[in-house]
Amino acid sequence: MPESFDGKLVVAISSRALFDLEESNRVFDEQGVAAYHAYQRKHEDEILAPGIAFGLVNKLLALNRRDPPRVEVILLSRNTADTGLRIMNSIKHYRLDISRVAFTGGESTYPYVPAFDAHLFLSANPDDVRKALAAGHAAATILPSNVGQNPALEGELRIAFDGDAVLFSDEAEKVYKRDGLEAFTRSETDAAREPLSGGPFKNFLAPLHRIQSEYPPERSPIRTALVTARGAPAHERVIRILRAWNIRVDEALFLGGLDKGRFLKAFGADIFFDDQQGHCDSASMHVATGHVPFGIANQK
Repeated sequence: MPESFDGKLVVAISSRALFDLEESNRVFDEQGVAAYHAYQRKHEDEILAPGIAFGLVNKLLALNRRDPPRVEVILLSRNTADTGLRIMNSIKHYRLDISRVAFTGGESTYPYVPAFDAHLFLSANPDDVRKALAAGHAAATILPSNVGQNPALEGELRIAFDGDAVLFSDEAEKVYKRDGLEAFTRSETDAAREPLSGGPFKNFLAPLHRIQSEYPPERSPIRTALVTARGAPAHERVIRILRAWNIRVDEALFLGGLDKGRFLKAFGADIFFDDQQGHCDSASMHVATGHVPFGIANQK
């Protein structure tokens, strides 16, 4: 029988999201492929510093301390196997349980997201992320940040999500963009008992919730939060959607348009996902942040 993931939560991550590759990427941009190749070989025994999503990956892999393992993390990289040796040495150094890797030699990594049937794809390349979203996979572009690089294994895994165009479809957001806040509030109040369809991250939240459900709520190693610009009375429709999905969200913050960054810091998010660039820029000053280029807010 061939190996399978057998119900695991599968997360695919790019090497630039996992490790700090900014210096070597600068060599590539300024001096070209040959210089980059030489640089990586020269420095292949130098361990890379943790990247923006390193702490998240550590906490995801820590969930495998319980038998059977519940999470599979896969590395997707545009490096060749030769230039990727430094990355593999760094994985070994940090004792990350990552054994499945795709080095694409400069080609897009996106085709391997559906090939691995990943529930989540994190990358520094917006084009690969958009392709993954278009194919129905939860995906986000990891934004530069000075936070979220703590390699500690201890503590809860804390993940925060925006609602519209992330967990849910963007149909309500379209009303807001077209007709304004008053019309949005009236529409959401009238449709409070009509469920929105799922957004790109529903299929990531569901297997995450399955792992949560294996533990009593007070001892779960995972804590989730909905952090939305919605305020009352537009809250009811969201609550009823999650109830219909039978998915637990531990905390829900209805901020009524307030800046999200300080609230995400208070929650202690290991990562936050939002579709709007402005919210992401604010959040990335406080926590690791993934921009989800999906929905009306990202249409030019």
